[in-house]
Amino acid sequence: MKNGISKQGWALLPLRLIVGFGFAAHGYAKWSRGPDQFAAILAALGVPLPHLMAWATTLLELLGGLAIIAGAFVLPLSLPLIAVMLTAMFEVHLRYGFSSVRLQAITETGAQFGPVGYEINLLYIAGLLALAASAPSRLSLDRWLRDRRNSASG
Repeated sequence: MKNGISKQGWALLPLRLIVGFGFAAHGYAKWSRGPDQFAAILAALGVPLPHLMAWATTLLELLGGLAIIAGAFVLPLSLPLIAVMLTAMFEVHLRYGFSSVRLQAITETGAQFGPVGYEINLLYIAGLLALAASAPSRLSLDRWLRDRRNSASG
């Protein structure tokens, strides 16, 4: 792949798009329901300052997800987004085991699933780590800014 997708910087583009979309979609869901509803969940979990944390998490996921899609500020956004995933994993999903798909029954209305495990959290964390450890890819704002700085200085 030295001369193909990897060398051209396209290999991580699908990962960046889906990770960014996932965070943005979760942030939008919290926003559309109202961060106060999410604050009630955080309060029940014992998270300190639940209203502040609900707003911070909602905006981080929504705006951070959009920035990841654009390939903007991927490295600095990765740490707080990983913190969100770790919090969700340890406070909510860990008790349900690894699997994100837990089929409980097939009924006339379709499949019924049980609680989600921590598999998805680990996938998001792995995706963020891969993106953060990589050079900015093609079609990313970070790459455009880097190239612009390099051309201005040299």
